[in-house]
Amino acid sequence: MTLLGAGCAAAPPEPSVTLRLVDHAGLAAELRACRGRVSVLDCWSTSCPPCVRDFPRLVALAERYPDTVACLSLSFDYEGIGTPADAVPKVRAFLESSAARRVTNLLGVEEADAFAVKLDIVGVPAVFVYDRDGRLLERFDDESARKRLGRGFTYDDVEATVRAALGAAATRE
Repeated sequence: MTLLGAGCAAAPPEPSVTLRLVDHAGLAAELRACRGRVSVLDCWSTSCPPCVRDFPRLVALAERYPDTVACLSLSFDYEGIGTPADAVPKVRAFLESSAARRVTNLLGVEEADAFAVKLDIVGVPAVFVYDRDGRLLERFDDESARKRLGRGFTYDDVEATVRAALGAAATRE
């Protein structure tokens, strides 16, 4: 007689991703809490194909540099219809499918266009890289990238800025 699973404890489930709802002031507090590490803020939406395509690069960055880079994702999925909580299931499902456990996941509670104005971006995708002191090193969005690079930005550009910031930080220590 064979007992299937006898003596085998089920593996504990992987912890789910966390998702906090924030307004602009809450975002600023999250970024202040990251001082001491290079920080990457990725602004995205589940309705943005380039955002969804590149999101795994943010997750990989968080996995590659868990002690020196703070990766934050800010979802712009709340469009001002209903409540921000209405957007949580869709955003959480995407984050779970992306295994974004090492990323600080945030959902904006201000209507997406209003939040974009406060961040001085036209829309998503947009990525901000901050140094260890919380100073903005580089802003990546299509408008600023076209002016600076003559093309849209890629996550290779973001990662190069992060590597340079980590290298600069290492030389100061």
